[in-house]
Amino acid sequence: MSRPVTGTADGSGVLAVDSGGSGLRVVLVPDGGPVTEPLTSREPVRTAARGIDAGHLLEQLVPMARRLMAGAGVGTLRAAAVGAAGLTTLGDSLRADLYPALARELGVRRLALVADAVAAYTGALGQRVGAVVAAGTGMIAIGTDLREWRRADGWGHLLGDSGSGAWIGQAGLDAALRAYDGRPGGSLPLLSYAEEAFGSAPALPGQLYPRPDRPAVLASFAPAVAACAGEGDPVAVGVLAAAARHIADSAAAVCPTPAEAASASASAGVDGAAGEVRLALTGGLFRMGDSLLVPLRAALTDRLPHARQVPAAGDPLDGAAGIASDLAAGRLALPRDDSMLYVVTDTADSSEGSDTRSRDRTP
Repeated sequence: MSRPVTGTADGSGVLAVDSGGSGLRVVLVPDGGPVTEPLTSREPVRTAARGIDAGHLLEQLVPMARRLMAGAGVGTLRAAAVGAAGLTTLGDSLRADLYPALARELGVRRLALVADAVAAYTGALGQRVGAVVAAGTGMIAIGTDLREWRRADGWGHLLGDSGSGAWIGQAGLDAALRAYDGRPGGSLPLLSYAEEAFGSAPALPGQLYPRPDRPAVLASFAPAVAACAGEGDPVAVGVLAAAARHIADSAAAVCPTPAEAASASASAGVDGAAGEVRLALTGGLFRMGDSLLVPLRAALTDRLPHARQVPAAGDPLDGAAGIASDLAAGRLALPRDDSMLYVVTDTADSSEGSDTRSRDRTP
């Protein structure tokens, strides 16, 4: 591999990466300048015996970073943040290998490895006390009082992800098959949608069970459930009401109290009014419209009356960019944790430690 980009470019900045199931998205934030347009790769990073393959990530990231740096006149990367799906359970290779490689190839001085849920949280709320629900095919809730991370669900479509796109789709298909069989709880409108999407009801198991992308296939039926609910089908309405309750349960499991928020604001000096707890929703599930959002807002208000519901300010790539900028400036107040927010610095920055930790909370 070649040497770091230095010498001819005088500027400095930070690098932000979002690594997920669709590949990489990368932006550069030059000091004093606007964020660059993202570069993307369409190849997801492979997993290997040690988890997420750091070498494969580097093969894609280093050329993209060099291109961004050259275009922006940046020769020094003061920090980088890499948000990675699977970091919590598959991050051993990234934690061991990524920082020395990025320091060698790009001159990175500080690195934050960020779980995708933490990137989503930071993109939505920044460095504030609160809770975020990130939902699409799957669903996870994450919250912090700026001392520790709290997470609920995110267990996958077989064990959890309750209220997610896959969960809604599966519940809708269950109702369709109940109608086909003549069992209670069935929905003829949902059966009609299912046959249009998958063919005859008896063929549905063969359409679904062999698929390696089964969660995504289930989630693809969630818009049909929303459409039926919008048309007044009571079964579909009930499915989305149940999904809303599940999502609210997970949010309540991780959301800090006003007292925790007041204590955190006083000790950390972060943005936000003392005692204010914010709650945001992010992800494609929440683009389904009022059929889901109306019961969800009501359920969240019922379970978390103290939380101020706000729009998400940005997405996970925005969150990674914010973490990189705060890390470079020495103002990162989010809890450090090997599996959620792992920070590495060079020797000169080694004083930036933390004894905070992560805690899982199931609904």
